[in-house]
Amino acid sequence: MVVFEELFPVLSFGRLKGKTMIFSESMLRTISQSMATTSCGGTDLETCRDESGALTLKFVAIAAILVAGVSGVAIPLVGKKRRFLRTDGNLFFAAKAFAAGVILATGFVHMLPDGSTALSDSCLPKNPWSKFPFSGFFAMVSALATLVVDFVGTQYYERKQERTQASEARVGPSDSDGIVPFIEAKDPNGKVFGEEEGGGMHIVGMHAHAAHHRHNHPQGEESCDGRRGGHDHSHGHGHSHGFGLEDGDEEDGGIRHVVVSQVLELGIISHSVIIGLSLGVSQSPCTIRPLIAALSFHQFFEGFALGGCISQAQFKTLSTTLMACFFAITTPAGIAFGTAISSSYNPDSPRALVIEGIFDCVSAGILIYMALVDLIAADFLSKRMKCNVRLQVLSYLMLFLGAGMMSALAIWA
Repeated sequence: MVVFEELFPVLSFGRLKGKTMIFSESMLRTISQSMATTSCGGTDLETCRDESGALTLKFVAIAAILVAGVSGVAIPLVGKKRRFLRTDGNLFFAAKAFAAGVILATGFVHMLPDGSTALSDSCLPKNPWSKFPFSGFFAMVSALATLVVDFVGTQYYERKQERTQASEARVGPSDSDGIVPFIEAKDPNGKVFGEEEGGGMHIVGMHAHAAHHRHNHPQGEESCDGRRGGHDHSHGHGHSHGFGLEDGDEEDGGIRHVVVSQVLELGIISHSVIIGLSLGVSQSPCTIRPLIAALSFHQFFEGFALGGCISQAQFKTLSTTLMACFFAITTPAGIAFGTAISSSYNPDSPRALVIEGIFDCVSAGILIYMALVDLIAADFLSKRMKCNVRLQVLSYLMLFLGAGMMSALAIWA
C-alpha cells in the first residue's frame, strides 16, 4: 500500500500531461529548427563564387553527363548481338564486375559520407541529430526496404511465370511444331515423367520433353561441363526425356534480371536526382569542375551495369527504350532543375541539409545492397565463375579496379 502511495504522484494524470507537453514542445522546436531556410555557414557562397562561370559549366555538365549516360546504357543494349559484347561473353562479365565496383564505391565512399556530413552539420540542432547515427540508420533501413522490394518483386514474377506455364500446359503443344502430344512416360523407378518428389508435376520438365525429346536421368553433382554424374538411358527409338533443369534455371535467371534491373534503376535514379540537384544549385565553379568528370565517369558505368541487366531481362523494345532514356535524362534533368531554383534555393540551410542528407543515405543503402547482392554475389557465386579460373581472376581485378578508381575520385569530388 505504501508503494502505491509513493507511485501515485508519479503516475498522476497531471504530471504525465505536463511531461507530454514539454516533450511535444521540444520536438516541435527541434523540427522547426531543422526545417529553417536561413543560411548557416555558406562556404560555397563566399569562396569561388561566379554565377556566370558556374552557369556555363552547368551546361557543359548536362551535355557531358547526358552523353556518358546514353553511351553507358546503350553499349550492352545495342551491342548484345555483337560477339564481343554479348551478355553471355567473358568481356561483358568482366566489364559488369568493373561497373559493380563503381556502384559499390559510389554508395560507400561518395553517398554515405556526404549524407553523414550533412546530417551531422553544426547548423542542425544537436538534439536529435548529434545524439544518434542517423546516416547509418537511414542507409540500413533503405537496404532492408530494398531487400523486401527485391523479394516481393521476385515472388510476383515467379507466380506470374507459373501461371503462364500452367496455362500453356493445359493448352498443350502446338500442332504446327510437328510435335506429338506427350501423354505419359515412366522412368525405370516407376515415376511418371515430370513428377517431383512430393508428387507434383514439373511443368518445365514437361515442356522440355515435348520440345527436345530427350531421355536422360541425371544424378549426382553437376559438373562444370554442364553434365551430371550418373547414368543415361538411351533408347533405340532415338528420343529422350529431359527434366528441363537448365530451362528452369534460365527462367529463374530471367525473373531475377527483371527484378534486378527495375530495382537497380530505382536506386540509381534516386541518387541521380540528388547529385544533379546539388550540382545545379551550386554557384561555385571550383565545386562544379571536378564534379563533371566524377559524375560522367560513374554515370557511364552505372549505365553499363543497368543496360546489362535490362539486356539480360529481355524486355520488349518499348520498355527497354523507356528505361534507358529515363536513366540517361535523370541527372541532367536534376541539374537543370537545380539551376532553375538556384536563385531561391539555399543549399546551406538546415532544411536543405536534412533533406539532402536523408536522400544521400537512402541512396547509399540502395546502391550498396544492389552492388553486393544483385550484381557482385549473383555473378561471382555463379556456376560460370566457379568453372572458369581465368574469368575469376579477371573479374576480381576489374571489381577492385572499378571500386578503387571511383574511390580515388573522392579526392577531387
